Amino acid sequence: MEYWNSTLGSGFILMGILNDSGSPELLCATITVLYMLALTSNGLLLLVITVDSRLHVPMYFLLGQLSLMDLLFTSVVTPKALVDFLQSENTISFGGCALQMFLALTLGSAEDLLLAFMAYDRYVAICHPLNYMVFMRPRVCWFMVATAWILAFLNALGHTLYTMHYPFCKVRKIRHLLCEIPPLLKLACADTSRYELLVYVTGVTFLLMPLSAIVASYVLILCTVLHMPSNEGKQKALVTCSSHLTVVLMYYGAATFMYVLPSSLHNPRQDNIISLFYTVVTPALNPLIYSLRNQEVMGALRRVLGKYMLPTHCTF
Repeated sequence: MEYWNSTLGSGFILMGILNDSGSPELLCATITVLYMLALTSNGLLLLVITVDSRLHVPMYFLLGQLSLMDLLFTSVVTPKALVDFLQSENTISFGGCALQMFLALTLGSAEDLLLAFMAYDRYVAICHPLNYMVFMRPRVCWFMVATAWILAFLNALGHTLYTMHYPFCKVRKIRHLLCEIPPLLKLACADTSRYELLVYVTGVTFLLMPLSAIVASYVLILCTVLHMPSNEGKQKALVTCSSHLTVVLMYYGAATFMYVLPSSLHNPRQDNIISLFYTVVTPALNPLIYSLRNQEVMGALRRVLGKYMLPTHCTF
C-alpha cells in the first residue's frame, strides 16, 4: 500500500451518507430542514433563557449551555455536508479534517459531561429542594460548565493530534459523514491497535462513567418521587426528568455505538446513519423535547416574542 504525504496531498474525500443514499435529493432536503430547525429552536431557546429573568436559575443555565453545544455541533458538520453535495465537491483539506475532528470531539465530549451535570441538578432539585440554591449556587454552575468544556477540549486535542500523526495511505476516501477517529484509522498505513484500545478506554470514560452517574441520580430521584404525597408534585418531577432522560437515551445510545462498540461490529452505512443521528437529528429535537412540555419555557417564549419580536399595534 502506498503512503500519502499529508503535507503535500490535497486532503481527504468525505464519502458521506448523501452519496450512498438511494434518494440523495430527498435526504438532502430532509437534512436541510432538520438543520434549519436546529438553528431556529436552539437559537430561540438560548434567546429566551438569556432575556427572561424568570429562567435565570441553574436548570435553565445548564439547558442554555446544552443548546449552545447542539447549535455549534450541528454547524460543524451539516453545512459542509450540504454544500459538498450541492457542489459535487467532497474534498476536505488535511487541516480542515483535523479542525472538524477537534471541534466535533470537543462539543460531543462537553455535551456528554454536561448531561451528567444536568442529571445532578435534577437530583438536587427533587431530593434536596431546600438546599437547592446552596448546592447549585452560581459558582458551582460555572464550575460544572467550565469542567465540561476544559476536559472536552483536552480530550479532543490529544485525540486529534495523535490520530492525525499517522501516515495515511493513497486511498483517501473517508466513507463517513465527517472526520472522526474510527473511519480515519481505517486509512492509516500503520498498526493502530494500541491506539484503538486507548480510544475505547477514553470512550468508556467519557460515556459510561457519566452515564453511570446519570443512572444513579435517577434511581435516587425515583425513590424520592415514589414517596411524594402529592400527585401533582410527582407529575411535575416526572415530566421534567422524562425530557432529560429522552435526550440522554438518544445521545448516549448513538455515541456508545460509535465509540464503545468494537470496530468489528461497525460498517460504513451504519456508522453514517448513527453519526447523522447525533449530529443532525438530536440537536434539532433536543429543544423541542425540553420546551414543548415545559410550561415555564413556553410562557417565557410567549413573553419574549410578544415583547421583542411581534409588532406592536399602532393607535391613530
